[in-house]
Amino acid sequence: MANSARPLAPGAWALSSGLAALVLGTALVLALHADTFTLRPAEWAALTFTLKQAALSAILSTLIAIPVARALARRQFPGQAAMIVLMGAPFLLPVVVAVIGILSVYGRNGIVNQLLGLIGLPPFSIFGLHGVVLTNVFFDLPLATRMILNGWFAIPAERFRLAETLNLGPSGIRRHLEYPMLREVLPGALTVVFLLCLTSFVVSLTFGGGPKATTLELAIYQALRFDFDLGRAALLAGMQFLICAIAVTVAGRLTLPANLGSGHDRPQTIRIPGRKPLILDTFFIVATALFLILPLTMVLKDGLPALPGLSAALWQSALRSLLMALTSASIATAGALALTLATARNAQGSRLIEIAAMLPMAASGLVLGTGLFVLIHPFVPPESLALPVTVLVNAALALPFLYRLILPEARALHLTYDCLCTTLNLRGISKMRLITLPRLARPLGLGAGIAAALSMGDLGVIALFAGDHNATLPLMIQRLAGAYRMQDAAAAALLLVVLSFALFWACDQGGRRAAP
Repeated sequence: MANSARPLAPGAWALSSGLAALVLGTALVLALHADTFTLRPAEWAALTFTLKQAALSAILSTLIAIPVARALARRQFPGQAAMIVLMGAPFLLPVVVAVIGILSVYGRNGIVNQLLGLIGLPPFSIFGLHGVVLTNVFFDLPLATRMILNGWFAIPAERFRLAETLNLGPSGIRRHLEYPMLREVLPGALTVVFLLCLTSFVVSLTFGGGPKATTLELAIYQALRFDFDLGRAALLAGMQFLICAIAVTVAGRLTLPANLGSGHDRPQTIRIPGRKPLILDTFFIVATALFLILPLTMVLKDGLPALPGLSAALWQSALRSLLMALTSASIATAGALALTLATARNAQGSRLIEIAAMLPMAASGLVLGTGLFVLIHPFVPPESLALPVTVLVNAALALPFLYRLILPEARALHLTYDCLCTTLNLRGISKMRLITLPRLARPLGLGAGIAAALSMGDLGVIALFAGDHNATLPLMIQRLAGAYRMQDAAAAALLLVVLSFALFWACDQGGRRAAP
């Protein structure tokens, strides 16, 4: 039968085994190289600060995202579609660009301090806990809003019509519709944002770094790059891996189904009368739009005049980043396609494939990079393998996103066409060329675009491995910002944004055009 379990293809088995070996193997290497399991006072402080800033950032991002998502769900206004698209920007916007924009607004010579000076108030310092949390909220608020907004859109329109018929009012809608949905969506949103904040290396590197504002990732970086204490770096990386794994497990335990049923896919019509809800919704929409757009506008304003004067080294690093992003996206897309096809056709061991595909979610780029650094160092200089290791880690980190994106379409493809292909004896390359690739072109193109954009803006592994001759564009931007060459950093950041969005657009449009 076409729907019966089949033996796992050797390629899928090898890929899932390699992915599990990469994640679990680096964790094992870290555990074996940890010369002690006792934390020093400074490392306890780094652990405490890491959990504190991640928890504060996640709670603030999700709490603010709830009214913003509700306002977007129940209000119709010009530019609403563009606003919702802006909420998807975190997957495409490089973190280092957001950092440059935040510095332009809240930095020493930023807009906020200029306004404070005009009214005679002391300047505001962006460095420290509040700067880390502010930047994390800037980066993760759109993501949390988009996740919660999807939950709002998933409530069947018939439930809102029934609530209106029963005259439940705003409090009744919150109790019977919105609270159950939030109970289902919020644990996942909190976990994703918490993990992103836990591994926000660029943010911590820029706004932290002092004795009271050092995160685990920054402590790992310092232990490797400055102290060259492999045992200490291994201990800290292993601890972060354990925290991420616990967070994912706890979120799964806390998630409860909303049980709101299904509908007929009619458009929602949420009617909330009264001036006060309208004023509140307008405030949250306008404030969020300004909070997100202003730093990006400053990057454009500061970077555009200096763009023609970028040095040859920056253009070379841009080309290096572009080639690495394309390679990483190709590996991640091919790997995700192989694993999703094996899972969709109910191959033997498909559950193990799914676990292996999601394993990289429990690690960060810096943790994987630290394990590989410790493993490689005794044999070859890590700088010589900076680019291949960065490509490998970026591909592994992007693969879970692609796997989840492609899997529903792959399952539908299997149920719809597998019996027909068996009847026509269509298999192998012919089936892949005529059926699989055209039918999966849209999610493959979107996934490849996301993977390329994520890899283009990565500043994690490369910060550990790279020397002066193989730096990527994000690393060059970080060095320029560290040297207070903010105009050059803004120009390079603008170039990075253009290249990242161009990669995403090209891959996404290519997938759309290849689709039947």
